Amino acid sequence: MLKPLLVLVSLAYPVLIYFMLEHLGAVWLLPLMFGLLAWRALSSRQRAERAVLLAALAVLAVLVVLLPPALTLKLYPVLMSLAMLALFGSSLLQEQSLVERLARIKEPDLPEAGVRYTRRVTWIWTLFFAANALAALATLFMSDRAWVLYNGLIAYLLISSLMAGEWIVRGRVRSRVRAGRSLQ
Repeated sequence: MLKPLLVLVSLAYPVLIYFMLEHLGAVWLLPLMFGLLAWRALSSRQRAERAVLLAALAVLAVLVVLLPPALTLKLYPVLMSLAMLALFGSSLLQEQSLVERLARIKEPDLPEAGVRYTRRVTWIWTLFFAANALAALATLFMSDRAWVLYNGLIAYLLISSLMAGEWIVRGRVRSRVRAGRSLQ
């Protein structure tokens, strides 16, 4: 029950912030942001994800002291993209990338071609989250409407498009591998 609620609140975060800033003010919303991030970190079963999210929480605590409350609240999408960048990027330094570990849940005997493919996909997600963090950061210097438009809609459409595109490509790659063709 808590996990779906967490996902819903996370997805709605930019819109919630936009409307709540208008009516409540940033000071009242900071506990919501801290709670959401702490909840995400503590509910994670993955040690690496939990560590990255707790680090983001620590960064957020420092930012609260240094920056105006409204700006701190609007940094959440940037921090989440940086957290995902760290999660995917750090896995590239390990024997198995994050995408390979996920793929091995469904297919424990992943062929070498699949290992190469999952590493490439991990690189793509790493680069995506780097670009998304920069875009989310750029929206801080735009109007509140532009911030909500990008962080509350466009970023989600980009993530969904990348996921759908990867799913289509994965199907084609699997067909090639099954047919005995190389992925070079």
